[in-house]
Amino acid sequence: MDITIGTSTVKGTAQAPPSKSYTHRALLAAGYADGATVRAPLVSADTKATMRAVTAYGGSVDRSDEQAIEVTGFDGRPETPDTVIDCANSGTTMRLVTATAALQDRLTVLTGDDSLRSRPQGPLLDAIGQLDGRAESTRENGQAPLVGGGGIDGGSVAIPGDVSSQYITALLMAGAVTDEGIDIELTTDLKSSPYVDITLEVLSDYGVTAERTADGFTVAGGQSYDPAGGEYHVPGDFSSISYLLAMGALASPEGMTVTSAVPSAQGDTAIVDILDRMGATLSWDREAGEIAVERSELSGIEVGVEDTPDLLPTIATLGAAADGVTRITDAEHVRYKETDRVSAMAEELTEMGARVEEKQDELVVYGEDSSLEGATVDGRADHRIIMSLAVAGLVADGETTVTGAEHVDVSFPNFFDLLESLGGAVER
Repeated sequence: MDITIGTSTVKGTAQAPPSKSYTHRALLAAGYADGATVRAPLVSADTKATMRAVTAYGGSVDRSDEQAIEVTGFDGRPETPDTVIDCANSGTTMRLVTATAALQDRLTVLTGDDSLRSRPQGPLLDAIGQLDGRAESTRENGQAPLVGGGGIDGGSVAIPGDVSSQYITALLMAGAVTDEGIDIELTTDLKSSPYVDITLEVLSDYGVTAERTADGFTVAGGQSYDPAGGEYHVPGDFSSISYLLAMGALASPEGMTVTSAVPSAQGDTAIVDILDRMGATLSWDREAGEIAVERSELSGIEVGVEDTPDLLPTIATLGAAADGVTRITDAEHVRYKETDRVSAMAEELTEMGARVEEKQDELVVYGEDSSLEGATVDGRADHRIIMSLAVAGLVADGETTVTGAEHVDVSFPNFFDLLESLGGAVER
């Protein structure tokens, strides 16, 4: 599906969708438990993949209530699935449930779409091997399809921290139900550290203790997942909030309010500080979970995305509409997402008239030399690229057509409906 965005302004109140990161972890944690109710979850293409995995391992998922998901868990003892687990486009699902596969004695096969089958899984496979489990790439290239099993009991692993924090999350979540627990030594600096903070927060809410150590992380074995009151409430998603705030800062002369912006461990809350540094007029009522923002004259800044890789597309769009230079650093790991987001934003913003310089670990946007114009741009089947380019379309001269727009279903299924309700010129 292609979506065309015309130059337009927005106003009103926008409710942020629930957090994808928290929903993934909460669903799988409920699977590791006897069961739990996950309230206010994000139901999207990615989180449905995690629901399928929980079911494949012997749990069940009831979505009859739109505001909650009832999960019957497998109580730390996953069954061997009777078919291949299809993780679709969800890298989080694949990595988290690959560690689950290692808990059962027999073998599980996991695969996904073309994009997911190109993403690196090797360090996690190696870590499972260090625990005397079996984890292999069928093509022997560190990429899916994957085969995993072996019935790990726990132990110690050494793993790089600069490829994906999801490896750490996977090991911590599975390690809690092993006999011995798992000690994780990081051999390189940890990228995307706030995502592990999210994991530690969710584990704590499910009654599981895991913690940082001098060398990495540790989780004791023999623990049980058991959330207070048998339920967990998912907070709003700050990765998604970033597009709403960018809309407001670029295209809302009368102002707009974003709700469900409750403080949490999400690293992407950094978008509030980034916009403030760029000169945006905004205020955050943390207690109410509301952020008010209005169109502002923005100036370029330097931003490191070592811990906030999902913000790169949003920041790049803001930079293209700002005065001065926006330099996005520490970005090499952003190349290993659903697509190479560094190259994608460089190429598509250039197509729209921005002057952009791409380096291996940086993206530099020269706002003063940019004049955004409508164009047909490739969404790369990547929800974050699509939404960022749609925001750029609001302030581009003319009409901007974004291809493959249906892929917003991964994290923000009603994105274009919401944009239209706020006054955005949207043609489907």
